[in-house]
Amino acid sequence: MQQFDLVVVGSGPAGRRGAIQAAKLGHKVLVIEQGKRVGGVSVHTGTIPSKTLRETALNLTGWRERGFYGRAYRVKEEISAEDLRRRLLITLDHEVEVLEHQFARNRVQLIRGKASFLAPDTLEVVKDDGEILHVNGKSIMLAVGTKPYRPASIPFDGKAILDSDELLEIEELPRSLAVIGAGVIGIEYATIFSALDAQVTVIDPKSTILDFIDREIVEDFTYQLRDRNMKLLLGTKAEKIEKLDSGKCSITLDNGRVVVTDMVLYAAGRMGATDTLNLAAAGLEADDRGRLKVNLETFQTAVPNIYAAGDVVGFPSLASTSMEQGRIAARVAVGAMAKEPQKYFPYGIYAVPEISTCGLTEEEVKERGIPYECGIARFRETSRGHIMGLDSGLLKLIFSLKTRRLLGVHIVGEGATELVHIGQAVLNLKGTVEYFVENTFNYPTLAEAYKIAGLDAWNRMGEIKAAVAK
Repeated sequence: MQQFDLVVVGSGPAGRRGAIQAAKLGHKVLVIEQGKRVGGVSVHTGTIPSKTLRETALNLTGWRERGFYGRAYRVKEEISAEDLRRRLLITLDHEVEVLEHQFARNRVQLIRGKASFLAPDTLEVVKDDGEILHVNGKSIMLAVGTKPYRPASIPFDGKAILDSDELLEIEELPRSLAVIGAGVIGIEYATIFSALDAQVTVIDPKSTILDFIDREIVEDFTYQLRDRNMKLLLGTKAEKIEKLDSGKCSITLDNGRVVVTDMVLYAAGRMGATDTLNLAAAGLEADDRGRLKVNLETFQTAVPNIYAAGDVVGFPSLASTSMEQGRIAARVAVGAMAKEPQKYFPYGIYAVPEISTCGLTEEEVKERGIPYECGIARFRETSRGHIMGLDSGLLKLIFSLKTRRLLGVHIVGEGATELVHIGQAVLNLKGTVEYFVENTFNYPTLAEAYKIAGLDAWNRMGEIKAAVAK
């Protein structure tokens, strides 16, 4: 039996970052990956593919230039699924090559096969060729990620009725698409296909979407979606999905309405990929969605030598936070000190338009009873916005009236996931409204919106102070 200081199951963001961290500290590390190539869900079916698809769609449709040349403007007149797939494969090859090189450079051993527990410190690995190996780890990290939730009532066929993994393999772009589930994945794909000029309908039993995002940002976002004729059927449930003889799909809603569409994407949640791990042999048990409970400071499970990180532990299920979780878990697992992560991390939604947020929402500030003021900037107010032809985009800053510190930054629009990091830095460094008022930003840039929003809040805060003084 092979012995390792740390055995990592899964090579996604949490697994690879944890494995490399432990190896850099001089420990013997093994990664077990059941896929044909390393990278996990993030590289092959999740983060990288969806963002590559988004970028390809925006480039080929000329989406970013339509503010100048009109909605009929296109870079490529006829866009096919093959056009999208070609760029995706190039991107994936690069990601896999970089990751394999990182493993080799840091002497991380890799086995391809399916792992399952025999004991809390022992795993059985069944390789693709049928060979069975037993490996022992002083510590074990589970970074197995998630897979699409596929209820038995949905007649998936991989062609017209699909989950988010299967969507990447379609052979022809649909003229109409119904997305069941208005979570992050559903909204991202819905808006991407809308940018490809498909008629998109989003269906969700909840009456609101993206509830963890500031409501003002969501309202601006949904206005933009409806403005381009996307249908948002919220507060209604899909009761029946069936394939029609014509090849189209029919969705019957609980209010009696029927939606007929070329393709259905079912994106109502994901499951932790823990069902094949034989958790019982390790003394572990997953919840009803296959997720594992951990100590959120050390990422230890109920079994002291077993750790879990990434999407398998639940919210926020971001590649960025998964990497940090994996790093912390690995350091704790091999007995190294691990600093507590920064309090505020950014959340990015790669829809069209992008949304990114960091810190408290206005709703959370109200719940905590914090006296506050907001500053707003619209991208069209910036010179860079005019140059880019932007007629939408919003940046919102929330400040404490008492301390003048930044409490939250919320952005919807072009480049939101890049711009948010300025606000994140100010949040973690406990900066105040004066930073934005007194700081110099490159001109012309979209980042100048921070100064506009800062001045907006500063003026309002001064008026409030003057009114209170009277």
